[in-house]
Amino acid sequence: MFAVLRKEFNAFLNSPVAYVVLGVFLVATGLFVWVFPDSSVLDYGFADLQTLFNLAPWIFLFLIPAITMRTFAEEKKAGTIELLLTRPLTDGQLVGGKYLACLLLALLALVPTLLYYYSVVKLGAPEGNIDSAAFAGSLIGLALLAAVFAAIGVLASALTRDQIIAFLVAVVGCFLVYSGFDSLASLFEGGPAYYIGQLGIAAHYRDLSKGLVDSRDLLYFFSVVAAMLLATRLVLRSRNW
Repeated sequence: MFAVLRKEFNAFLNSPVAYVVLGVFLVATGLFVWVFPDSSVLDYGFADLQTLFNLAPWIFLFLIPAITMRTFAEEKKAGTIELLLTRPLTDGQLVGGKYLACLLLALLALVPTLLYYYSVVKLGAPEGNIDSAAFAGSLIGLALLAAVFAAIGVLASALTRDQIIAFLVAVVGCFLVYSGFDSLASLFEGGPAYYIGQLGIAAHYRDLSKGLVDSRDLLYFFSVVAAMLLATRLVLRSRNW
């Protein structure tokens, strides 16, 4: 699995994909957090990075599918998937290696956001006047969100040999899982609305952004990732049916 991970990650670094993803993410978040007056933390008056964590999921909604769309679709189109599957690797190792490479690249985009936190800490009055627990919880939530989006994207890529179709399917899938259940819950009231909302990512992401790292939220994210990866493995196994 680690051989696949290393190969895939090196392929990202040797192509424009990694640099485009990192550049787009940092430019977009930087403009909204520091430049645009309606969302800039400098004009907001509070030492808070909520703008970053409200915006980042929507950017990831497009960037992560752009990362994952080539994982299996490119192998199928080039005719190398059969050669890859004949190597001494289990389907689980193959899926896991490709998935971890995509996730690692997505998480790499989050590292520079620590500079945003440091800057706000220094700009606070008094210095350090920021809710560090909320920042840490939001960062964990964003990392878990990236993990789910990457798993959905890998599954979408395994379903087709066309990268554009894989990208579109992944975007729609990520949108439905992130926002679809919230929209559906708004049609109901009371208990049904709550339970329907809990099926989506947004509710658990909001809980983590408050600085409350609940085991139920972690279990939700890990369960969705596991389900998507198992489905991807099942798609690969279907070649033998």
